[in-house]
Amino acid sequence: MSGPMKFIPEKILLIRLKAIGDVVFTLPAVGALRENFPAAKITFLTSKENASLLRGFREVNEVIALDRAALRSGHPLKMGAEFFGLLRRIRAGKFSLVVDFQGFGETAWLARLTGAPQRWGSIYGTGRRWAYTRGLIRQEKIHPAEWNLELLAGCGVKSSANKNEFSLPADVLTAAQNFFTENKLDVSRPILLIQPFTSSAQKNWPVENYLAVARHWRERGVQVIFAGGPADRERLAPASNEKFCVAAGLPLLVSAGLVKLATLTLGGDTGLGHLAVAQNKRVVMLMMHKNPGASVPLGHPEWAVVPPELGKITGITIETVIAETGQVLNLPADNASC
Repeated sequence: MSGPMKFIPEKILLIRLKAIGDVVFTLPAVGALRENFPAAKITFLTSKENASLLRGFREVNEVIALDRAALRSGHPLKMGAEFFGLLRRIRAGKFSLVVDFQGFGETAWLARLTGAPQRWGSIYGTGRRWAYTRGLIRQEKIHPAEWNLELLAGCGVKSSANKNEFSLPADVLTAAQNFFTENKLDVSRPILLIQPFTSSAQKNWPVENYLAVARHWRERGVQVIFAGGPADRERLAPASNEKFCVAAGLPLLVSAGLVKLATLTLGGDTGLGHLAVAQNKRVVMLMMHKNPGASVPLGHPEWAVVPPELGKITGITIETVIAETGQVLNLPADNASC
């Protein structure tokens, strides 16, 4: 399909199960669909653990949460209940268009099982082309968010603006403000939020380096928060031992509220960092490389810091990170006062 759209879908299902950053990267594409089909009902199918994210997607009307753990539990009753419950929902939706942004075997089957007359998807292997009425080979050398737009454009849906806008719900912002109050954090003064851990150990800058940066800025009057998921509590013990504020295990959207209130978010290639960018907040993202297709901060590749020898993140020096964060905090790296 190419050229102008020949049909107007009334009900659209979007599929992106994981991960946090990849769900966030669908924001511009969701905006493009709403721009082209203002009256359509847009439903988003994602993994249960990411479902709360969709509260910040203004253009999404409904969310279907898939419990992938139940599907993979090996327990026949749990697996059957989850699968057939999901099948009933996606068939009952009577979707006229399904867009599979993930393109994995699992999501290809889900797209096909909807019975939608139009099914578009990213294809990593030609063996999955059968699932879609229109499938485009995934281009690995462009940013994931830009690829989502390319997929739509290749199917005849184009956008006049690339909107990467996450809308934090008011109650979540209140919860984040309450966290600040409880921890005596003052939003009128510089706040550095650090998330040291990514989804892959090889992408992690050493935690002792983050601590060195945190000490440097605390001595100069900057308030510092270390953030992480529930599994990061033990790994963040060194930060707790040094009396830094630690926000580990908060609900995902509350963590998003913390980055909304912070002056700067420092970390690796993480979903929380990309959420900060989608809220128009400044980040310094430590990455192994900026090769084409890398998940650099959308629209701001200059916010990513890479090592001299690409692929070895430990090659990024503490001094480099202090200098980069100092520019954002508007404080000289050697300034000894607040």
